[in-house]
Amino acid sequence: MQATAPTLPTCVTLRNGNQVLIRTIRPQDKGGILTAFHRLSDDSRYTRFMASMHDLPDALLETAVHPTPVRECALVAMAGTEDKGDLIGGARFTIDPHSGFCEFAVTIVDGWHGLGLARHLMEILIATARAAGYHTMIGYVLASNTAMRGLAHRLGFTDTMCPDDATLRVVSLDLTASPAP
Repeated sequence: MQATAPTLPTCVTLRNGNQVLIRTIRPQDKGGILTAFHRLSDDSRYTRFMASMHDLPDALLETAVHPTPVRECALVAMAGTEDKGDLIGGARFTIDPHSGFCEFAVTIVDGWHGLGLARHLMEILIATARAAGYHTMIGYVLASNTAMRGLAHRLGFTDTMCPDDATLRVVSLDLTASPAP
């Protein structure tokens, strides 16, 4: 049975009762991404980018708001309305044409951690990747990032050591398997 892609935009309710809109990224989100980036703590930036970053490079920002449709899926989470809201998180996957894997990344603005937003974003990414026919989703996660590793485990990902870097873990999900309940 072929999986169907989620319908976007969609509204989700977080653990604190707040409603958040999840939709695909747009070129107009550039300002919201910059604002969200500057709201991240140094630790959150390091956890997401695996490097110390004080500014978001222009090239990375341009790539973020102009995903390649056949190779990438990029989502944003908005608190408030679609037109008058704050960008509070995002998630994306990119296809590696050589391996056929799709690699994910998630970023949640500080102050919105622990509310279930990353899980909602990941569930949409996983369903989208399944519907597109991809077989495996992977992520490179800092070994110290226990929150992301725990979420990956709850979503059915395996967690193994990265053969090239002891500070990283590789989380992997077989997208052909039945979704976790």
